[in-house]
Amino acid sequence: MDLTKYFRSIIEQDRCAVVICNLEHEIIYMNPAAIERYAKHGGVKLVGQSIFDCHNEKSCEIIKKVLAWFGESVQNNIMYTYHNDKQNKDAYIVALRDADGALIGYYEKHEFRNAETAEALQF
Repeated sequence: MDLTKYFRSIIEQDRCAVVICNLEHEIIYMNPAAIERYAKHGGVKLVGQSIFDCHNEKSCEIIKKVLAWFGESVQNNIMYTYHNDKQNKDAYIVALRDADGALIGYYEKHEFRNAETAEALQF
């Protein structure tokens, strides 16, 4: 069974920005939340550009160190990178691996700590 359409739907419905990069640090995919979040920086036009063009020097060094750590072991797959107090969110870099465990890319994932404000479904 090809699960591609299911995985694509999951990532596209995520309300958190997800930016996927290849090992050359090129942005190869941005989910709709990321396109909206980074609209003032170019939004979808960032696809094909280097992730390093979107980060300061310190952040670029962190990305390089995390990728080196990912390369050390197939068990090294997620790294917390920082907390943004202003937006109350945590940022992570997550390894992407093929079926054999080879590193093929990575993504940046932001998770907000704010409580949900939508009204819960009542049964």
